[in-house]
Amino acid sequence: MADSHATDRSEYSSIATRHIYTRVRTQALKGAVEYQERRIRVHHHLKSSIFMASRNQGSAPRALVVEDIKVDCVILMHMLHKLNCEATAVENGKEAVDLFLEGKTFDIVFSDKDMPIMSGPEAVAKIRAMGATEVKIVGVSADFGGREAFMQAGADVFVSKPVKLETLESMLKVVISKKNMSG
Repeated sequence: MADSHATDRSEYSSIATRHIYTRVRTQALKGAVEYQERRIRVHHHLKSSIFMASRNQGSAPRALVVEDIKVDCVILMHMLHKLNCEATAVENGKEAVDLFLEGKTFDIVFSDKDMPIMSGPEAVAKIRAMGATEVKIVGVSADFGGREAFMQAGADVFVSKPVKLETLESMLKVVISKKNMSG
């Protein structure tokens, strides 16, 4: 009987711990998104300038986010949507390469470095080897050696995490300007 109560308490403790962990994760994610929303509201003019530029050329920039960390992916996707980008997300480099093999096109790709199945630099090299030279590829990492790995693989730009809204805006303006000139 004592063993039964100990087992019940242990199971209850495990369930309670998982519940608390899930709530803490959810609140952290909500907090991160709310923080970015506040930054976006403060920088409302960024949205307007990106919207006007994309409206003048007829279509929103198409972005691909290659990121295995859910919180980082949600934040970047949220910022891109707020800046009127069409954004697609995948969890690893292989999924990104597969999209290009399927004939999907993007104006800009944001790729994390270290991911399961295929790393960001590996995916960049494969995408470039397929002849995708028009897409702007941005390597994104908190890793100190990330810049060198991405640039050797064929990325156009490297940005340290976390990506700042101002940096994102300037990259999108370049992409839109390039689309306007070629279209």
